[in-house]
Amino acid sequence: MTKKNVDTLDYALFRQTIGTIQPIKNNNMAALEASKPLPYPKKNSSTILATPTDLTEQLPLLGKEDAVHFSNTSLPKTLLTKLQQGYFPVDAELDLHGLNSQEAKRHILKFIEECVTEGCQCIHIVHGKGYRSSDDFPILKNNVNLWLRQHHAVQAFCSAPQKDGGTGALYVLLETAFR
Repeated sequence: MTKKNVDTLDYALFRQTIGTIQPIKNNNMAALEASKPLPYPKKNSSTILATPTDLTEQLPLLGKEDAVHFSNTSLPKTLLTKLQQGYFPVDAELDLHGLNSQEAKRHILKFIEECVTEGCQCIHIVHGKGYRSSDDFPILKNNVNLWLRQHHAVQAFCSAPQKDGGTGALYVLLETAFR
């Protein structure tokens, strides 16, 4: 490293601007202890809230081709639009084809727990349209709609675009997106 030559005029101007300097007589500083933040309990993402009867009564039954969307009330409305447009890159995917309701619930809980732990923002869940369900009532699609609304880590979800499964799949935005 080379030493920079300072012009005598620059040096004089600097000294004139700074003025006279007084050395510090006491170099001791008072040490302030930073207060530690209070601990908070870790959320257990494997628990879904108990099924409130008013929530299940309020949710209309979804058909095979019905689109679904949900957003936490504290989130901006533009966030759901961005999710629907594919603004968030998909970090992980889960396919529930061929599973019954109990197996699907277990897989979803485990999957969301792992995704939250790994810091995933947006996940893709394929539940299918329910073509093999009886009475044009897609059981898994309706159950996933209910389960995701009750899960504390889920901030928003919507039906995926046609290229990613359409009404048989969901984009889900997790709480890690807002930390």
